Amino acid sequence: MSKKVVTIVGARPQFIKAAAVSRELKKAGIEEIIVHTGQHFDDNMSKIFFDEMEIPTPDYNLDIHSLSHGAMTGRMIEEIEKVLIKESPDYLIVYGDTNSTLAGAIAAQKLQIPIAHIEAGLRSYNLKMPEETNRIITDRISTLLFCPTYNAVENLKKEGFENFPCKIFRSGDVMQDVALFYEGKAEQKSTIIKILNLENSKYILCTIHRQENTDDPIRLKNIISALNELSEDFQIVLPLHPRTREIIKKTSQHLNFKTIDPVGYFDMIQLIKNSEFVITDSGGLQKEAFFFKKFCITLRDETEWIELVNHEFNVVVGSDKDRILSEAKKTLHKTANFNIDLYGNGKAAENIVKFIYRT
Repeated sequence: MSKKVVTIVGARPQFIKAAAVSRELKKAGIEEIIVHTGQHFDDNMSKIFFDEMEIPTPDYNLDIHSLSHGAMTGRMIEEIEKVLIKESPDYLIVYGDTNSTLAGAIAAQKLQIPIAHIEAGLRSYNLKMPEETNRIITDRISTLLFCPTYNAVENLKKEGFENFPCKIFRSGDVMQDVALFYEGKAEQKSTIIKILNLENSKYILCTIHRQENTDDPIRLKNIISALNELSEDFQIVLPLHPRTREIIKKTSQHLNFKTIDPVGYFDMIQLIKNSEFVITDSGGLQKEAFFFKKFCITLRDETEWIELVNHEFNVVVGSDKDRILSEAKKTLHKTANFNIDLYGNGKAAENIVKFIYRT
């Protein structure tokens, strides 16, 4: 008897991860029902990823967005529950740490549907971050915990997960699968470097979207001030999340450089590969920088991807302007061996699907 899974996605990083896993589910003959919660609803944050990465069109689009955390999560639980009752899957697959992740997991647990959590075991140990709450609760009620790194496995063991009715599996990171699979296509299809006239430019790629930065006026002001100063010597390329753009506008922050709209995955690959280095508060981009052999400066007070820090591919600077500027200067002269295997061999999605198929 063939298996059936329901997959919950809602945000850019989840679309990217689903591209790898959906492809392997199809190969294995496992029926997949995709539910898009609508958390990221802008075409530049959503539709473009489904189109260019050839992810199957979602079977359900819940169109839930632009609400408070509680309202959004509650609405999602209610609507996902309806889908799960109708579809009656063998497993629910969730990714990462968004409101969509938590809502899907809670809805499935209430219906006693086994949960497969891809990217389990990550910890920042900062409960002020909504993502940390989401991932901890999702891990606790999941049946299959697919960890991208050995550190993630150890985190779960320290928290006593070996005593819970779940299975812990070090699968590798599906984002590396995606990076390897699409690198060649991005080279052929993306024209972003030409469009932005970056062929002969030295530029820093930057993203800012986390609430700890955008919702704190002092932190945001410090970060923008540092970027303004860096823009005197480097071009800054900042694809701006719609919510961040609105906050900058409302708080009358002045940028000495131009921003661009959010870009698709192929364009992002090319922007990373051709940059000097990356400055970001994104978890996914920290890893993508490593995949494409670029150093990263992280605008947070901690990171889940501790192995990148331990091997000096990444440095965590918070929102301290002086640290951002000093680390940027250091990064220009850094060298490292990026060939070290931290995230598996690009077979994470295959490993995950084989495990689901067998259980």
